[in-house]
Amino acid sequence: MMQNKTNRKSSSTEKRAITNSYAVIDSPIGKLMLVADEEWLVGLYFVDCPHVPAMSGNWKRDAQHALLRQAGEQLHEYFAGHRTRFTIPLRSTGTDFQKSIWKQIEQIPYGQTLSYSELATRAGASHAIRAAGTSTGRNPISIIVPCHRVVGKNGGMCGFAGGLDRKALLLKLEGGHRMELEP
Repeated sequence: MMQNKTNRKSSSTEKRAITNSYAVIDSPIGKLMLVADEEWLVGLYFVDCPHVPAMSGNWKRDAQHALLRQAGEQLHEYFAGHRTRFTIPLRSTGTDFQKSIWKQIEQIPYGQTLSYSELATRAGASHAIRAAGTSTGRNPISIIVPCHRVVGKNGGMCGFAGGLDRKALLLKLEGGHRMELEP
């Protein structure tokens, strides 16, 4: 479940640069970039797709970062068909509306789907279906916040930042089909 951490205002003497650590891992659906600060997983992106954040001077590659290793292990279990729920502490940065959409996406059970219109309704904005779709596409923690479970009104495949082929594979996995992992 996503845990929200509010940013605290701090005096100039308390300010420090937040360092994001990242790791790139292989998965059955391509390379994934995991991003974490000291306490929270803040991103999971498909390396070859839109919305991968630009790295700045306060980013460091750290495959040994404890939270990134834990996320990698849980993703491995997920792809092997042994995990249906993630237990990583998450923090997402976005607008209040985006966060409300992501919170609703997090509630979609493993192996089930939800339409964009129902997602908007559950987020309290039944008139904002397109905005719900846009927010779904901006989900910074793909797979763990399972935006692949959001489908068209008639159950059709539409929209996924990782591409529709990956979306289909993730839904197939959650339908009981184990994905082959490379050594």
